[in-house]
Amino acid sequence: MAVKLKNVIEAVAKEKNVPEDIIEKALIEGIRAAVQKEYGYRDNVKVVFDKENDELKVYLKKRVSPFIENPKRDITLQEAKKYDPNAEVGKYVDVPLSLEDLGRIALNAAKEVITHKVAKVEKNILFREFKELEGKVVTGTVRRFENGDIIVDLGRVEAVLPEEEQIKKEKYKIGDRIRALILKVIKEGSYPVKEKGKIKRYIHPIDRDKPLVILTRTHPNFLKKLIEIEVPEVQEGEIEIKAIAREPGERAKVAVYSEDKNIDPVGVVVGLKGSRIQNVTNELSGEKIDVIQWDPDPAIFIMRALSPAKPKKWRLLEDEKRIEVAVPKNELSLAIGKGGINAKLAHKLTGWHIDILSEEDFERIQQLPRSKK
Repeated sequence: MAVKLKNVIEAVAKEKNVPEDIIEKALIEGIRAAVQKEYGYRDNVKVVFDKENDELKVYLKKRVSPFIENPKRDITLQEAKKYDPNAEVGKYVDVPLSLEDLGRIALNAAKEVITHKVAKVEKNILFREFKELEGKVVTGTVRRFENGDIIVDLGRVEAVLPEEEQIKKEKYKIGDRIRALILKVIKEGSYPVKEKGKIKRYIHPIDRDKPLVILTRTHPNFLKKLIEIEVPEVQEGEIEIKAIAREPGERAKVAVYSEDKNIDPVGVVVGLKGSRIQNVTNELSGEKIDVIQWDPDPAIFIMRALSPAKPKKWRLLEDEKRIEVAVPKNELSLAIGKGGINAKLAHKLTGWHIDILSEEDFERIQQLPRSKK
């Protein structure tokens, strides 16, 4: 059997983005497995790829015998001499197998083995490639919708943007470009979607021969990466993002810090006339972003986190990791925010429980006796 293969190997390698030697090995293994199955051989099959002449040759090792008990395994001395002039009875010779001898069944079996092996290698390569992109922002094209999830074409794989990882007010149509963070890359199995700590449902692979890539537009790290893209000083480490709290699509708070006293981290991140942070807001469908300066003093940090309100007094209860804050009566709604969003984000950002009080209530509470633990 002599088959011209160089162009085929090159084409398959290019199409699958798999090294040529992998395709070559898969081809040889596939043919060997097919011949072994067809002829009942185990170790008596030799497959050789002659690169110089661009030929694949298959040999059956047959025993030279005066009596032919099994034509698939035995050969007469006269026939053996055609392949090896030094052939002797009791010895073995390599007999080339013709394409006709191999047969359609064996060729199909070879094709299956090759397809399986190439798919396995391709999956491993894709997994490693996309695993390295985990936690990074990618851009893809909306391909279709499945049970509320968005299937996004990333070129070599189709990823899933689960309904739970979408900004609720955003609407997409097929063909739209979409940016998202790669949240998780799974080689085998499905992805459990959790709600309030319990598994709500599972997302299964789109293609079993490819890894499952899960995207997100709601994770705090997506906002962090978008800021890094817009603000080189963050990417270069001159400014550090200490914490992020989000209500996706509505509002977010970002705490920034720089050890360089000559750098105004808030001003740099916000940009001239708010240009930098506005670009991020636009990407997040109008999500309002408060950028505040982080401080090691929890009280100062919490006061800043309650921006745009400006607390006048506070009482820190460190053992309870709680703080009582006094704001002017006309700023109470500002400090709490619509639906409590400002207070909620300040709590998530700082990790402290915050009691927001009017100045009058604050003074009254301070005069009350405190219970001792």
